[in-house]
Amino acid sequence: MTASGGREGPVRVALVGLGWAGRSIFWPRLDKHPLYEVTAVVEPDASVRERFAGEGGPRVLAHDADLDPATTDLAVVAVPNHLHAPVATRLLRRGIPVFLEKPVCLSVAEADQLAAAEQAGGAVLLAGSAAHYRTDVRTLSSLAAELGPIRHIDLAWVRAGGVPDAGGWFTSRRLSGGGALVDLGWHLLDTVGSLLGPADFQQVVGTVSDDFVNRGSRRASWRQEGGEAAPAPADDGDVEDTARGFLITDGGASVALRASWASHESRDVTRITVEGSAGTATLTCTFGFSPNRQDPVLTRTGDGVTVEVPVTADPVGAEYARQLDDLHGRLTDPRSRGVAVAQARQTIDVIERLYASARTTGRRHPLPAGHGAR
Repeated sequence: MTASGGREGPVRVALVGLGWAGRSIFWPRLDKHPLYEVTAVVEPDASVRERFAGEGGPRVLAHDADLDPATTDLAVVAVPNHLHAPVATRLLRRGIPVFLEKPVCLSVAEADQLAAAEQAGGAVLLAGSAAHYRTDVRTLSSLAAELGPIRHIDLAWVRAGGVPDAGGWFTSRRLSGGGALVDLGWHLLDTVGSLLGPADFQQVVGTVSDDFVNRGSRRASWRQEGGEAAPAPADDGDVEDTARGFLITDGGASVALRASWASHESRDVTRITVEGSAGTATLTCTFGFSPNRQDPVLTRTGDGVTVEVPVTADPVGAEYARQLDDLHGRLTDPRSRGVAVAQARQTIDVIERLYASARTTGRRHPLPAGHGAR
């Protein structure tokens, strides 16, 4: 296949960021993928650069400004949340195509900046979560198409204990932009899009809580930044560990959403129920990389009868490899221009409105900030 710009051969990729996502999700999959060649890695932390360079491999740079657009077909940006939009904006304006994992941006204003950069530089922004590349979610989507008009979708991703990088940037509102709603909720909202299709949410209400975010026993031991053991969490996390929301579309369909980094449950579970005029389908599984998992179970209920629908259990993380398969085609498709930004703008608009609704409840502690809340 012809790579970006008409050049034959693998897509030349710069991986920007060697935190947990860059090191554990994207680097090993890009390194093994036949359609990609990692030619550069960007990491501002000198100690991390030194460790990575010592392992051999692509050249290691300190700043994205050192990337050459002539030799970079795609930049995969895997930096802390607050840097997603600034880094991607710089790269796009220089004509370097960018892939951003969620959260694509932290405000509607940042989404507009990304759109302007994409247009100014002539490079495409590709983005989104990997959730809808899961086999079980795709099977649910096919089943949902048989349920008639969709009336309601109920989505929950509830971890027993999984506060990421406790005491680090993930639990800092200034650096993360939000807690479980920005982290887990973005995946859930992307899944709504694959089930419901394009929708304008006319009504949005939400609430948040932080009962577990500063408890060391609830941190995600499997999810650590850097290569060292995670620090003991300080009692200063100012983001929510649980967010709940209720949305109503312009067509009258409703969506209930819950995202929890920690809870009183014993297992990390993702549950999606789709209610249509002709029946209901429910998928129970576990998104993400937690080892405390639920094997996927899919059922369909109609006229009082529930039957189990066969569904394949993917290897953990397989959805990210499929995302890269799809990314290669979208990179060279001119119809991709503007699509990711528009989807991200809709998602962050809902997140901002959920946080704005939560602010009106008289909560004492700081809440993750949106910047265009209505």
